[in-house]
Amino acid sequence: MLRRRLPTVSANWQSSHWQHRMPLCVVAMPTTAPGSRHSGSFKPPTSARVARIRARLREVYGIPRMAPHGDPLAELVLTVLSQSTNDRNRDVAYAALRQRFSSWKDVRDAPVAQVELAIRPGGISKVKSARIQAILRAISADPREPQRALSLDWMRCAPIAESRAYLTALPGVGRKTAACVLLFAYGLRDVPVDTHVGRVGHRLGLLPHRASSDQLHDAMLALTPPGAELEFHVNLLRHGRRTCHARTPDCAHCALARMCPARRLSA
Repeated sequence: MLRRRLPTVSANWQSSHWQHRMPLCVVAMPTTAPGSRHSGSFKPPTSARVARIRARLREVYGIPRMAPHGDPLAELVLTVLSQSTNDRNRDVAYAALRQRFSSWKDVRDAPVAQVELAIRPGGISKVKSARIQAILRAISADPREPQRALSLDWMRCAPIAESRAYLTALPGVGRKTAACVLLFAYGLRDVPVDTHVGRVGHRLGLLPHRASSDQLHDAMLALTPPGAELEFHVNLLRHGRRTCHARTPDCAHCALARMCPARRLSA
């Protein structure tokens, strides 16, 4: 069973019990596989093909199980910090941020230079510090729980489309970040399409090329059976990291080689 947690932080923070955070959600857009076709005649995969791919991935990587952690605001900030860095630096930056400030309100209201200094280990700290503060201010300016202005806890019971629209209206928040919040915080029906998921999905013919982020996420959600969101996301991500690399995919040792159109085209 996967375990998610964030780095240890001050007890002064009001926070949920975090478990180990599986390395997730990379920001860069998917790359094209060697030999992949760019065609306007993309046909979505059949449910039977999706089931075969899922089954093979389960044979190799197992079935990931991870309880939702229940802290959407923390997930939102963590996903911003994950941009253009590795998991270790992201976690160090997150821990430093929470150790430096006693609440999200303090992060919101602090001089941006102090926030930047705290998250510097995560890289591009000038951009991320300004974005985090802009997000926190936007949430405060449009609260759905007036008694708790700086909160996203209302999303637990809200319609998914409403929560997704709210998140993607925040400064610098796109579909992938919104999907991370909805899936990992509350186990809601969404599937993040990061660079690994997108790359593997393209090569297997699951996702169209030359598609926008919204189109990729809509397509991924449409082909993922309800209840399989976490499993499919994590196993595609694992496969992208371990075998289906961006520049030199290890097709010779790929468990999905016989199912992969890109492998046949580049062989």
